[in-house]
Amino acid sequence: MKKLFFLLTLLGLSGCSSRPEFDATGTFEATEIIVSSEAAGRLFFLNAEEGTRFSRGTEVGLIDTVQLHLQKLQLEASRKSFTSQRPDIRKQIAATQEQIATARRERNRVENLLKADAANRKQLDDWDAQLALLNCQLEAQISSLENSTASLNEQSSSIAVQIARIEDQLQKCHIRTPISGTILAKYAEPGELATVGKPLFKIADTENICLRAYVTSTQLASVRLGDQVRVFADFGDNNRKAYPGKVTWIADEAEFTPKTILTDDERANQVYAVKIAVRNDGYIKLGMYGEVLFNDEQP
Repeated sequence: MKKLFFLLTLLGLSGCSSRPEFDATGTFEATEIIVSSEAAGRLFFLNAEEGTRFSRGTEVGLIDTVQLHLQKLQLEASRKSFTSQRPDIRKQIAATQEQIATARRERNRVENLLKADAANRKQLDDWDAQLALLNCQLEAQISSLENSTASLNEQSSSIAVQIARIEDQLQKCHIRTPISGTILAKYAEPGELATVGKPLFKIADTENICLRAYVTSTQLASVRLGDQVRVFADFGDNNRKAYPGKVTWIADEAEFTPKTILTDDERANQVYAVKIAVRNDGYIKLGMYGEVLFNDEQP
């Protein structure tokens, strides 16, 4: 009887010390993005229902834009007013230029008469003075018109910046998905008042996920970035499904073993986290338990 008990004890110890069917375990995760409101106002609609998949850039919600539209219309009216006030310099100085041309002709005529002794020197000097005065008036007129135009252009440019800011705010009222993915959680409902920074929904790419597993320092020596591995999704009741995986990240520093994780050496106090990219066929759920074989010889 004692011999039988001894043999059973040995068999039990042998079974407990046998190598597990995997090298490391972990859970499946994805990069989750919480989309928050970038504008303030009443939420008109938010079609971000949990479990719904959207392509990147799909509009799923809208925040009230009435006040912003009114501000934009007012600014555009002001810009139009400034534009209409901008002087036409060429037309404004046309009369003065015509006076200068007439005075120059008269001056030249008097100069010719002076050469023929048909006019006196004072008459020529008078026309020279008149030309100088008209040229000074033209320069002052051009300077004034250019300053007025520059001031109006500056005001118009300032309004254009304000309009661009309003247009940016209007765009932010249209709520779009930042990535292609599935809605994981919805935090707001139509009719609620949205504020800047208020979370609206959470989205993640559930097709391209990863298994976050943990390896010991001994195993780390045989794990490299880019390694092709074999990943198993554990559906419970000994129901597992295999997926090809690729090591995409290895932690630089060790950490204490998470309580929910088993390693090849359960006595290891510190382990290294690794991420293994997996293409999800729709069956793997985030948070599901998974296993990995780093040196799998199976086909």
